[in-house]
Parts: sequence; C-alpha cells; structure tokens
Amino acid sequence: MYTQCPECLSVFSLDAQTLAKAHGHVVCGHCEAGFDSLATLAEQLPPEPFVELPINEPTFEPPLLDLVVYRPQPDPPAVVVADEMVTAAAPRPDVGDFSQLVFAPRFAREPHSRQRTARRERRRLRSADERRWPWVVACLLLTLLLAVQLAWAKRDELIRHPTVGGWLRGGCAVLGCQLPLVAAPQQLRLLASNVQAHPSVAGALMISASVRNDASFAQPWPVLTITLSNAQGQRIAMRRLRPAEYLDDAAILRHGLAPGGSAVLLLEVEDPGDKAVAFEIGFE
Repeated sequence: MYTQCPECLSVFSLDAQTLAKAHGHVVCGHCEAGFDSLATLAEQLPPEPFVELPINEPTFEPPLLDLVVYRPQPDPPAVVVADEMVTAAAPRPDVGDFSQLVFAPRFAREPHSRQRTARRERRRLRSADERRWPWVVACLLLTLLLAVQLAWAKRDELIRHPTVGGWLRGGCAVLGCQLPLVAAPQQLRLLASNVQAHPSVAGALMISASVRNDASFAQPWPVLTITLSNAQGQRIAMRRLRPAEYLDDAAILRHGLAPGGSAVLLLEVEDPGDKAVAFEIGFE
C-alpha cells in the first residue's frame, strides 16, 4: 500500500502493521510533517508521471465485512468432579451450543504430518518385505539344491555312516525306494575256505569260501583276490575275479549281499602245480 505526504508530496510505501500503530497517523520522513495516511491510501500507484495521489472520500458508515476466512472454535465447557457429583461450568454468553460436540481420544488428534510419516514408513517396510521374499525363496531353493548335490556326491559315506545311514534306510522303507549298493570290503568276513582238486576238470582247482556281510547295509558282491604261494611264502599265482565271473544270476548280482547275510562262493582256477601249498583270499 502507498500514501503521500500533503506538504512535500513524497510517496511512501507502508503496510498494515504501520497503519495500526497510530490508527493511520504518520510522520513524513522527508519534511517531518504529520498527516493522516488513510486520506491518500492506495493499493497501486497511478501511471507516471503524477503529482498527487487521489484523496479518499471520508465515509460515516463502517463497511460491512462478509468474507470470512477463519473463525476460532470455542473452548469446551470445563467439568468439575467433586464428592461423586459432576457439574458442568456455566456456559459463557458468547459460547454456542455444544450438544453435538464429539470428543476424540488423544491418539486421534495426532498431527496429520506424523500420521502420514507413519503410513509412509509402513508402506516402505511392506514394500521392502515384498521385494525381499523372492530373494529369500531363491536362496532357500539354491541351498536345498546344493545340499542335494553334496548328499549325492557323498552318498557312499552317508550310507556307511551308522546314524545317517539308518535314517536313510528308514526313510526308504517308508517311501518304498531302494538305496544304491555301497561297497565296504573291510566289513566282509571270511568264515571258512577250502581248496581241492576240481572233480571234473583236470588241471584245475576248486576253491570254496564262506563270506558274511557284517555291515548294516547291503553291499555289492566283492571282487575276490586269490593268491597262491609256495612253502617259502613266495607268490606263485594271483587272480582277481569280478562278481560276474563267479556268479551267473543277474538278480543276485543286482540285490547284492544283504546286511548280516552270508553266502558260499565256489571258484574254479587253474592248478599251478605242486609248488602251491598255501592260498589267500581277499576282498576288494
């Protein structure tokens, strides 16, 4: 807003706070003359060049203000509690009707900014959890796949293990599956053996061996190692016989030697002569 000194015609800029201090009466900063700033008060300056601002005509009737921009809410009536009797404070004359007043709990009057911040934080955490779940599932699947691969690579050791092997055999018994045969030649025991001339083939020996499986799991039929030596303990002949060479039943070969089971094996070898006085049977 702008006003003009009537003595020196200087135009000044002023605001509502300056007008309110002395009800419009101001002092010119140029000629120090006092004057009523409301007489020439204007919102905009006229186009230059100009000499005097237009004079506002005085009015005897106050203007009516009808554009309401804000109206404070009245304070709620005070409640006094004494001797089990509740009385309400007398309403002030300028207080309206509070019959429809609704009291909200303290948490409901939380500032909107804090509520929006809490909602944004919850959405952020929910979005982070939703993005994290696919990675967690993928990591679990990869870990399970790695464990299966390691178990398959170490299947022989796991089946031989007393505790883990028992769990695997129990699980296969429930599921109806069959564990692969695992060789443990150190748990095969030779119960008895005998060597004699072959009854129907000249120049051949017949060796019989009784074998028992002391392991708690089925084993494949072993590779037999037969060693013949002379009286001085020197090796004269040795032969390694695979299971297919001393067993001709495919079903027996496929099922292996049952845990705790025993079998008698008959072997036919060439007679090395009278120099062979001792023999030895090993398992591989």
